Amino acid sequence: MTTTPPAPPKNRTLAKPATVRKAKSPLGTYGPPILVALAIIAIWYFVSYVVLDAQRRFLLPPPHELFTQAFFKGDVISDIMVALGRTAIVALVGLAIAIVIGVLWAIAMSQARWVERSLFPYAVILQCIPILALVPLIGFWFGFDYPARIIVCVLISLFPMVSNTLFGLQSVDKGQRELFQLQKASRWTVLTKLELPAALPAIFAGMRISAGLSVIGAIVGDYFFRRGEPGLGSLISNYQSRVQSAELFAAIIVACLFGVLIFALFGWIGKRVVGKWYDFSAN
Repeated sequence: MTTTPPAPPKNRTLAKPATVRKAKSPLGTYGPPILVALAIIAIWYFVSYVVLDAQRRFLLPPPHELFTQAFFKGDVISDIMVALGRTAIVALVGLAIAIVIGVLWAIAMSQARWVERSLFPYAVILQCIPILALVPLIGFWFGFDYPARIIVCVLISLFPMVSNTLFGLQSVDKGQRELFQLQKASRWTVLTKLELPAALPAIFAGMRISAGLSVIGAIVGDYFFRRGEPGLGSLISNYQSRVQSAELFAAIIVACLFGVLIFALFGWIGKRVVGKWYDFSAN
């Protein structure tokens, strides 16, 4: 005599297996960038010693000369670090101003369609204007010292803040917006309790983009505005005019590393702020 197994209860649901995120190994995280860096160095040596002859090697000095003639020379690295400090002040001040203006600009456009139609085209125009065409005018209007350099930083780094913030404010879930409407929430409540928190990932993404652009703006402004205390732009121009290739490449590499550092800093801040409920590393 065979017996049939008892039927499972009707209202019992099977639990889904929990998804476990595998921790990335250090080799998988840092291995590929290190391999790419080694490949770039190998190609660099190949071009310096094989493609270029000895008389033209100053166009691309081998990597070790950057250390022997720049990084390991006290006077050169001291000049680069002092110039980096001045450039960092201009870049950070310009970035802070661009963040404030960009967020306020995007909030204004998100509140009414006619405001967006009126202001967003000018943000696009500002992005499309060659900054080198505006640099002489900025110098004539605002002088050739720190204010002019900061204005260049703001102009270069403003558009990513405007566009990313506006995208985040307008990407709020429709159901959540309707829920606030049913509760007859005020426009200020919707902005502060719903739209701005939902837009934080996009805002931090815009900050990371603008951070790198602000460094470029600080160097470009310093490159053309020679008055006042020189920064990395002036130092790069001096090395270029003197055909000091190793020092020139060293200053460029320091500027790039500083831009990467600011980019990573805002990525870290973004993870601390919204990382608990949003996978910020996916962007």
